[in-house]
Amino acid sequence: MSSTFDFGKKSNSPTGAIPARPSPWDRRASRRCKIAQPMRIRPTDSKFEPCNDICTTVSVSQRGVYFRSSVSKYYEVGMRLFLTLPYSNAPADPPHEYLTEVVRRVALPNGLFGIGLKILLEVSPQGEDG
Repeated sequence: MSSTFDFGKKSNSPTGAIPARPSPWDRRASRRCKIAQPMRIRPTDSKFEPCNDICTTVSVSQRGVYFRSSVSKYYEVGMRLFLTLPYSNAPADPPHEYLTEVVRRVALPNGLFGIGLKILLEVSPQGEDG
């Protein structure tokens, strides 16, 4: 039995050493899927003016969502938001609501903002009691 732990990491180095700083593409905890789904975002804090930003996802993972928005004042890093995904007015299948935190805000060349949200927890499917 070995006394070293590899924690499931694989090395591409010929010596088998794990690099001290992971590559940018290795840092993600879960894969992202490039999928366009309608979503609704609103602030959790009542001190902010009510805003229902309806937009479309660019990519989604188990732990986060990336999207583009023209509304910049509601997205500051560290801000907590409610995310309804997928968003629809149809009552057939209730969407899920999540508590999220803004972890990235980037001004894009086209005037929009790229926003990255970290999913903290699922609040509940919309329309369910308790």
